[in-house]
Amino acid sequence: MKKHLLVFCLLVSLTLTTFAQTTTKKNSPARLAADGITAAQLSDYLNYIASDEMEGRDTPSRGLDSAAKFMATMMSRWGVKPAGDNGTYFQRMWVTRRVTDTAASSLEVNGKKMVYGDDFFAEANTATASAPLVFGSHGWFHKAKGIDAFAGIDVKGKIVVVYSDGLPKGLTFQDMRGNRGVDLADPPTYARMKGALGLIVVATPTNQTNWVRFRQARERGGIVIEKLRDAAPAVDFPTIHISQNAAAALFEGEAGNPVTSPDLKAFDFKNAKNANLKTVGKIERTPTQNVVGMIEGSDPKLKSEFVSIGAHYDHEGVRPTAPGEDKIWNGADDDGSGTVAILAMAESLAKSKVKPKRSILFLWYAGEEKGLLGSEYFTKFPTVPFDKITVNINIDMIGRSRKADNVDPRDKDLSGENEIYVIGSNMMSTKLGEVTSTVNKTYLNMAYNLKYDDPKDTNRFFFRSDHFNFAVRGIPAVFFFNGVHQDYHQAGDHPDKIDYKRMEKIARTIFLTAWELGDLKERPKVDKELPAELRQR
Repeated sequence: MKKHLLVFCLLVSLTLTTFAQTTTKKNSPARLAADGITAAQLSDYLNYIASDEMEGRDTPSRGLDSAAKFMATMMSRWGVKPAGDNGTYFQRMWVTRRVTDTAASSLEVNGKKMVYGDDFFAEANTATASAPLVFGSHGWFHKAKGIDAFAGIDVKGKIVVVYSDGLPKGLTFQDMRGNRGVDLADPPTYARMKGALGLIVVATPTNQTNWVRFRQARERGGIVIEKLRDAAPAVDFPTIHISQNAAAALFEGEAGNPVTSPDLKAFDFKNAKNANLKTVGKIERTPTQNVVGMIEGSDPKLKSEFVSIGAHYDHEGVRPTAPGEDKIWNGADDDGSGTVAILAMAESLAKSKVKPKRSILFLWYAGEEKGLLGSEYFTKFPTVPFDKITVNINIDMIGRSRKADNVDPRDKDLSGENEIYVIGSNMMSTKLGEVTSTVNKTYLNMAYNLKYDDPKDTNRFFFRSDHFNFAVRGIPAVFFFNGVHQDYHQAGDHPDKIDYKRMEKIARTIFLTAWELGDLKERPKVDKELPAELRQR
């Protein structure tokens, strides 16, 4: 009897570990393919993707297009199949934004016409105003802090001139919580609240030094993706920026010039001045793209289903008015790291003679930094049958690690050298959680930190990256993330700060996780009680 019981226990044990062993046996095809992902390979790709030549990969931009073409070229060379539109690697999207019609916009002060581009430029609103001028200091309002730039003057029915170089003294970004327009207000909002008809902003020294690039940035409004949103509506409040030379003429004979006296309080011009403003916006259409590749599965039936692996390849572009010499937001970790990790996975799988049973779909999204736009577009207008996507693995920032001697408080939430945050694996599907955990334990055994794998997480990381657009449409999703750090959304997010050996371990483990999900007999089921955000789909 004891002998039979022992045999039975061994059989149960073998059954429970079989699925993990398929991917993690030392000489298995999956393991050999995973070991083909190397730190040197990741470094080569990232030093290109996050180079200055890519200009921060803004959506849309020349740099983003160049990155997309690079990935498509590499996939074509390796034999990864195109899975975008019309037999290409690209899913085309049209970006629309409201831009300034420079020929139709004008500024006149006391009958003197200003020269567009030299003396002033206009934001992409559509409006006119003709009214007396009043100086409104820095233009900010904060109820709790007792800050009121317009104290002592009446701006109603007038055009307000302000000099605003970021937040005024006494305010920090932490103070920006509250109801905008009630508890606090920036200069344009506060001017409208108080009944002003328009706004003139005097250039700061930094903006004057970078006048051309500053102008080009402010003449362009926020982007909208066609088919997802209607075009940005015209705004009926004219906003003009004037150069420091124009400001010198405007403030001649007055109580002072804010360029030379930045703390100047609000006042009525003693020499009555009037202005006529006209700002005109027009719609600009620019193409951009998601990038999509696919490697077909080996099983005749299951190859019609997909394990999707995605990352956003955009970042925040060039910021001409940023302080310091570095104006390019390279986005090496965010999310160049995820971008090149998937590229390396595609290369390794393409070169493997053995494939998973299901097909593997490689996705690179544009527009994440603008509001998860590329992934939303793909999930609403997929290039493969959406109901055949079994799971989504999202990689967003896996390049940085906190060393043992790092005591910088800005890096306190950065994961350690053998650690990675895993978010969502247990939120929707029991099977997804099991596979994610077991593959790791039987391969490189990294420390999987589940701190943020919670719908009540106050950072709301599960709801802030591209996998969310899959999850909200019923696709189980897991998100790999190293946590925020001192260079998060800063110019210093450079390739030389990446921990490539650790990134290699993470990429290999994710690769094997995808392979195991591709070999499951049945796709992972959604069997958990979903948070409210996922029940509203």
